[in-house]
Parts: sequence; C-alpha cells; structure tokens
Amino acid sequence: QLQLVESGGGLVQPGGSLRLSCAASGFTLDYYSIGWFRQAPGKEREGVSCISSTGGTRNYADSVKGRFTISRDNAKNTVYLQMNSLKSEDTAAYYCAARRGMLCVSLSRSDEYNYWGQGTQVTVSS
Repeated sequence: QLQLVESGGGLVQPGGSLRLSCAASGFTLDYYSIGWFRQAPGKEREGVSCISSTGGTRNYADSVKGRFTISRDNAKNTVYLQMNSLKSEDTAAYYCAARRGMLCVSLSRSDEYNYWGQGTQVTVSS
C-alpha cells in the first residue's frame, strides 16, 4: 500500500522550532518531487515548500522563506521540513505530498500531486 505518513507536529511557543517528517512506504521517493502544504481552519490550502527528487531545487512560499528549510534523505525514504522562528500564523495542519516527476512545480499546483499524507497539526501559541 502506497502511503505517506507525517510526524513531528505539536504545540510550540512563538519563536520556537519543530521538524516535520514525511516518511513513504510502499514506494520509493527517488523519482518524486515532494511538497509540503498547510491548511488552517477557514483558510485555503497553501503551498509551503517543494523539493525536487535530487534535492537540487528547493522552493519556498514567501511567508516561510528564511525560516523553513526542506530537505530529503532518499536512503531513508523521508523528507523533512525544519521550521524555525515559528509564528502564530504558522498554525495549521501540515501535509506532505508526492508528485511523479523530478522537478518542483508551482506551489499553487497542489492538484499535480499524486499521493498525500494524513497531516500533522502544528500549533504555535504561548
């Protein structure tokens, strides 16, 4: 069964850090670009970051640029999202998604992703 599983979410104070993980099972991520998306209650889903299959290209939404870092370890079949300097507006459910294709696409093109995880909640609050 093809599956993506996110982990690492939780409650953190403003200014704190979290590292999200996205682990794949049932398939190898080697030929997939991976995106992280988030959705807050009452808001549309937002593309956060994307990494190409080799890790050579990493794109970020303006809202997280300089604070978040995406990385991948293909040997572990896992992609990470390191989130630093968290703000209350980062509060959302975070999802990873895999797209068949080596290159990143626009972060607005969530429809191009083939597999999605179930999400992990990130809450930034004092």
